[in-house]
Amino acid sequence: MTAALELDGVSVDIAGRRVVDGVSLTVAAGEVVGVVGANGCGKTTAIRGALGLIRLQTGEARLAGRPVSGLGEADRARLAGYLPQERRVGWNLPAWRVAALGAPHLPPAKARAIAMDALAEVDMTDLAERGVFDMSGGERARVLLARLLATGAPLLIADEPAAGLDPDAQLLVADLLRARAARGGAVLVTLHDLTLAARSCDRLVVMTKGGVVATGTPRQTLSREILREAFRLDGGLIETQAGLVVAAHRQ
Repeated sequence: MTAALELDGVSVDIAGRRVVDGVSLTVAAGEVVGVVGANGCGKTTAIRGALGLIRLQTGEARLAGRPVSGLGEADRARLAGYLPQERRVGWNLPAWRVAALGAPHLPPAKARAIAMDALAEVDMTDLAERGVFDMSGGERARVLLARLLATGAPLLIADEPAAGLDPDAQLLVADLLRARAARGGAVLVTLHDLTLAARSCDRLVVMTKGGVVATGTPRQTLSREILREAFRLDGGLIETQAGLVVAAHRQ
């Protein structure tokens, strides 16, 4: 089966400096793959390269087996939905209209129905008519997640979707992305919360200094050795009744 996303030896330079160096990864239908690493390790740049939003110096990015470099914007939007880390919204539109932007190719009535379904998934139905500028940061983040869900794309890419959310909302995000994977979608997500990553991802890709240092299950990739190398932390995974927990302290 063709992977939803493949990065094959991808490198990216920004302002003459190599920010992503030889990164390879795959995301298949039915799985949630998390990319973790310290700030500045190249996670977001790798994602932007995967979507054709930034030029690659080496390697190739493929969506559904097709080189991204040969895809137009419409094809890329059909194959992958993207939630960027920045949560800027240009106008104080009602929540349902922002969510409907995820389905611009559909007739207005159909787009609104899909938007309302997506808002229901993120528990924002009651605020569907409220302007996004009149919301808290966490509420606005949920609306933007609804916009991602409304795309209906076979691959969903979310860059730090849990940042700034309260614990309940973080778990909601993880559950929604897992549900999309359970229904046959492919999900790539970047996370800073290692415990949330360990509990919600099938596989993790650990990055440091622009490269990949480990790929595998959370148990394989969040070992004491990898935590020291990638995060400068001493600690490891602990099994609890609630699931895996990363217990660590600074070196």
